[in-house]
Amino acid sequence: MRMLTTLMLGSLLMMSTTANADDPLIYISAFAAGEQGAIHAFRFDSKTGALKPQHRTTDVQHPFFLVISPDGRFLYSIDTESFGGKEDEFVAAYAIKDRTGKLERLNQQSAKGSASCYLDIDPTGKTVVLANYSSGSVAALPVLEDGSLGEAASFVQHAGSSVDPKRQKAPYAHSIVISPDNRFALAADLGTDKILAYHLDAGTAKLTVNEAQSSASVAPGSGPRHLTFHPNGKSVYLINELKNTVTFFSYEPASGKLTSQQTIATLPANFDGVSHTADIRITPDGKFLYGTNRGHDSVAIFRIGEGGMLSLINIERSLGKGPQNLLITPDGQWLLCANMPGNSVVVFRIDSASGELTVTGEPVLMPMPSCIRWLDRHVTPK
Repeated sequence: MRMLTTLMLGSLLMMSTTANADDPLIYISAFAAGEQGAIHAFRFDSKTGALKPQHRTTDVQHPFFLVISPDGRFLYSIDTESFGGKEDEFVAAYAIKDRTGKLERLNQQSAKGSASCYLDIDPTGKTVVLANYSSGSVAALPVLEDGSLGEAASFVQHAGSSVDPKRQKAPYAHSIVISPDNRFALAADLGTDKILAYHLDAGTAKLTVNEAQSSASVAPGSGPRHLTFHPNGKSVYLINELKNTVTFFSYEPASGKLTSQQTIATLPANFDGVSHTADIRITPDGKFLYGTNRGHDSVAIFRIGEGGMLSLINIERSLGKGPQNLLITPDGQWLLCANMPGNSVVVFRIDSASGELTVTGEPVLMPMPSCIRWLDRHVTPK
């Protein structure tokens, strides 16, 4: 593994770093320990889909998940020497220093749990929320004026289990996502087959249970992993890791209530191997939804129809092992796929009429890519 990683890092450094200063930055985390763990900054050519390496931040380990502040000035990353161990992990705060993607570490705070696997930040940039998989909890950390993080102001330990004796013997919080109107946070818990709903006070980083509906359940053994809001703010889509399905919920913004409407498979009907879903994304125009299959190693493509119902369009090969995380560019023209155990990032062009994917160029090799984040070209970090 060390030799492979050395070769990949060498190939990245040898690639041309010439890039247009107006091109947006893309940050991709390398989920590894020691010198292999890093946050890579690339320029993205929106005309060709090419990724051009710019900078590599190495004072971080196992940066499984990233999030960027709404004003584009700060980046937050999971940071831990031993992912999923007995000790609590950390969230590291960085200032984005310039258009090369250079990061300056500000501080770190405890995640209050282990296998910290998801970060989100509210639209005002005042609160970072996180999910801890192994310890089955969620927390909220205040963002201070200089972009650094304060100690967790909220911590909620999930409870319960479900039917899979290997994967669901305890709660396993896998994501937490803030609603578009900044009033609620929804946490997908793989171990309990539930979405747990919280009120969010972004000004104080406080999470409290949503009394109107504290949780919404999916079929036993589904294993909720990631969720996303439709751009219209009236639908929520949940990808289920264990059953390889997507569940569509109607969503009431006023109360935060979820009502299950549909569940649809992400795999071909004739597939009999082992596969588990990972990430889910929707195009900015709200027409298409994409979900990753690890094992089948593919991206499922769905059309979002009338009333939010899904229909499968195609299942496209991810061109790498274990597609972990997706990014759709704000213009809706490109989809980037991080094949984590496959050690590659693949860029696809999105057909705006059909939703179909077409690969562009050669995969970018890098060690264990786990999360992809976008920094818009119009944001000028200070």
